[in-house]
Amino acid sequence: MDFAAAEHEQHLIRYSGHAGFSPEVITRAEGTSVFTESGRELLDFTSGQMSAILGHGHPAIVATVREQAAHLDHLHSSMLSRPVVDLATRLAGTLPASLSKALLLSTGAESNEAAVRMAKLVTGKYEIVSFARSWHGMTLAAANATYSAGRRGYGPSAPGNFALPVPQSFHPDLVDANGELDWRRQLDLGFDLIDAQSAGSLAACLVEPILSSGGVIELPAGYLAALAQKCHERDMLLIVDEAQTGLCRTGDWYAFEHEGVVPDILTLSKTLGAGLPLAAVLTSPEIEAQAHERGFLFFTTHVNDPLPAAVGNTVLDVLIGERMDVRARERGRYLRGELDKIAAHQELVGDVRGRGLLLGMELVGDDVLGTGGADRLGAAVTQRCYELGLHMNIVQLPGMGGTFRIAPPLTATEEELSRGAAILDEAITDAASRLS
Repeated sequence: MDFAAAEHEQHLIRYSGHAGFSPEVITRAEGTSVFTESGRELLDFTSGQMSAILGHGHPAIVATVREQAAHLDHLHSSMLSRPVVDLATRLAGTLPASLSKALLLSTGAESNEAAVRMAKLVTGKYEIVSFARSWHGMTLAAANATYSAGRRGYGPSAPGNFALPVPQSFHPDLVDANGELDWRRQLDLGFDLIDAQSAGSLAACLVEPILSSGGVIELPAGYLAALAQKCHERDMLLIVDEAQTGLCRTGDWYAFEHEGVVPDILTLSKTLGAGLPLAAVLTSPEIEAQAHERGFLFFTTHVNDPLPAAVGNTVLDVLIGERMDVRARERGRYLRGELDKIAAHQELVGDVRGRGLLLGMELVGDDVLGTGGADRLGAAVTQRCYELGLHMNIVQLPGMGGTFRIAPPLTATEEELSRGAAILDEAITDAASRLS
């Protein structure tokens, strides 16, 4: 461990802000577990980087990579392959008819970049609205639409980016007569401010249906439809970023289906490649035609690559064949029940939320441990989980306290979910006693 630490301290650029690297080198992964050089097993409750929805080393994915890499891996960006054509066709088949044109890329940032670029070209406008706790990526347009982190110290952002208040029911900033979040009034006031600042060039609204890095915040029922109406009134396009929520993670094939709202542009990544770099932009034939007529230009070295596209087809095979949307709902209910049990007897757990197998647990340590207590508690619980054999991810935003983002693979068993929940419960108790 010391040797590995010395190596990364000498040669690796630190890229996660003030967060450090994991203390051990990972040598292999299988199913819901990763294994360290020292032989320790860690349950992976983050699905890698929220991507490995079929677990690690899924046999069907492994077979596809071996066969496709030996047959056809990479082509010039003007060339098409059967895996690319098939994946575009099959993705369209999982979506409403209006989302039938696809562009295959590598990362979520790229797909959001392409979507914003397309929206600006088609509308002839340049202003972009996104949530105040959004995360859409670290490339230019995606970073400008990201407010949860990474804005300070890099100079001015591109003009025309506006933040919309987040409808957070656990921390409501505007309440009705019953003390509940008044999200309609909040949304109206948010757009009043945006309209006042706009130069009359509102192009698109880019949002996640569940804000993942923002604290696993599920939009209230009816919110997405109301937001779509705000966009329609201003001739804006609605772009929905389903990097983490798409492809069965939340118990629906796509989280926007839960509200019956169809976006103008949909972006996918992470879950589409099940751990491999694959992303997509999907839109309507009408929007694609307008973009093409105006000379839409967006490609990368690995646009429409056959190898990741072949993996995407296999991911669809498994999701459909094993009814992973149903499994995510059932396993999500089970895990939610385990987390609710923890919340019932751990006074430092303030809220459990989310949908399917994308769940959040918020710690509220400030009252017990003082200012910043929830953040300290979250870090201590994360460390203790690691020591006990569970990899967890904590979201820490000012004023929120610590929120765990819990997203195990959809293939996780009930035994693994129970084991992970038991470790989390023990870790909260241990960390609280250490800090008190």
